[in-house]
Amino acid sequence: MLKVQEIRELIKLVDQSSIDEFVYENEGSKIKMKKHTGTSTVTTVQVPQAATQAVPVVQPAAPAAVSSTTPVQELKQEEAVTAKQADKSNLHKITSPMVGTFYASPTPEADVYVKAGSVVSKDSIVCIVEAMKLFNEIEAEVNGEIVEVLVKNGQLVEYGQPLFLVKPE
Repeated sequence: MLKVQEIRELIKLVDQSSIDEFVYENEGSKIKMKKHTGTSTVTTVQVPQAATQAVPVVQPAAPAAVSSTTPVQELKQEEAVTAKQADKSNLHKITSPMVGTFYASPTPEADVYVKAGSVVSKDSIVCIVEAMKLFNEIEAEVNGEIVEVLVKNGQLVEYGQPLFLVKPE
């Protein structure tokens, strides 16, 4: 059976990923996680060796935050989001070419490759994505300025997930 800390780590990983359902079975134990519109539910089933009927234990994840804004405030927020998206439409996205772990620097002690405001060329290394113990250097693909770093150091990334926004020259 998994320890509580291991289950919490699984919940975080599933929550950060784009998958909607995760099932883990091992030695008669089964963990099933599903995401539905901002909430997660974890069901752990311990199957006794001699018994045929399982007893489910359900632990709901933290509920989604309840908005305390007025309709006028929500409308202004939507307008601000729309304006921000329009500004980002002309930006180039550097995406992850694989599933792996994002690293912003070559070693934990070293400075990050790039940060917001850094000027990059087409062949500049912007990060590393580790997949199956292989460290893959990711290049900028365009000349320009890093506008935003979209992921955190050590975060799991999916194939095609945007990592950086670049304002092309």
